[in-house]
Amino acid sequence: MNVEEVVSVSDTTNFNLTTATTFPCAVNQIFSHRFLSVVYFIVFLLGLLGNGLGLWSLCAGSRRSSWSALRVLVCNLGVADLLYVFTLPFLMTYYHQGRVWSFGKESCRLMRALFHINLYASIGFLTCISIHRYLGIVHPLKIRGRCQALGPNLLLSALVWGWVIIQVSPDFSFSKINSTGTKCHDTTGNENLDAYLPYVLAITMTGFVIPFLIIVGCYGHVVVVLVRNENVNPTLKRRSIKLVVLVMVLFSICFLPYHVFRNLNLLTRKWQLQGACTQTLKNIYVSYQVSRGLASFNSALNPLLYLMTSEDSMSWIRTISQRAGQSLGSLRLRGTQKSITLCEEFKKECDDDL
Repeated sequence: MNVEEVVSVSDTTNFNLTTATTFPCAVNQIFSHRFLSVVYFIVFLLGLLGNGLGLWSLCAGSRRSSWSALRVLVCNLGVADLLYVFTLPFLMTYYHQGRVWSFGKESCRLMRALFHINLYASIGFLTCISIHRYLGIVHPLKIRGRCQALGPNLLLSALVWGWVIIQVSPDFSFSKINSTGTKCHDTTGNENLDAYLPYVLAITMTGFVIPFLIIVGCYGHVVVVLVRNENVNPTLKRRSIKLVVLVMVLFSICFLPYHVFRNLNLLTRKWQLQGACTQTLKNIYVSYQVSRGLASFNSALNPLLYLMTSEDSMSWIRTISQRAGQSLGSLRLRGTQKSITLCEEFKKECDDDL
């Protein structure tokens, strides 16, 4: 929530702003309502399709003994994405109605919690995937056989989920609903701002900054090793580089802007309560809304990891593509044959008439 979220916007044609309160800084919220509604709709479709098909390709026909560390980690990442994707219809309705929440107090708390659980679970499992890839490429002999057993990978996944829940659980103590029960805040109300800001700064460090530094260190070393070592399998090198690029894109587009502007937005709310109001503060609020939409896109982009880390998924995609191509070719051939038959019959009828 921002101080401006209590502002009611009228006259959508001229974008005039009218305030129902004494808060000094008012912004136009029409953009954020429309932007988040559209983004959540796109993420819902792509996230549901991508993660659903990805999890199905991982689980269908696979044996328990064949589950590698990467498969377990990516599977948990997909589960985290689906948990968040299922909340998006409620949020789409909320923003489409102009921030009017009609699903109850506890459901609001759950929807907001699942967003943060997905966010930090994604970061956590991406960090584990990066460390695993680093060890497999830089220290392959030291970890051979140690990271392939199913038990340690399941334990690692449980530890990641536990750490995410520990980080997110303090957020449950902050109110998410306003006094009238119609607004579902993504952070908290102004009355809890002094306590909420230190919590957000702490979770930014533990949930984002530290994992990001670990990932940069791991992938930086991986790239150096791949470039210098000419004996590395070209296929492995190509897939590893693609994974590095994908993870860096996820952090640069989805996670970095959100954490920067969330903290800036909370700081500007304190300044606004003290009477400050500048165009910069308004721009920070709008940027924060955009960053929230970008953060949700991680659920739509994460399915690409299925292709980067699983040869089975690649084979499955190729099989589907080949079958689709064969089906289209068969339909095209049948259409051609039918056209030839019709032409021959038409020609025969014309000859009979003559």
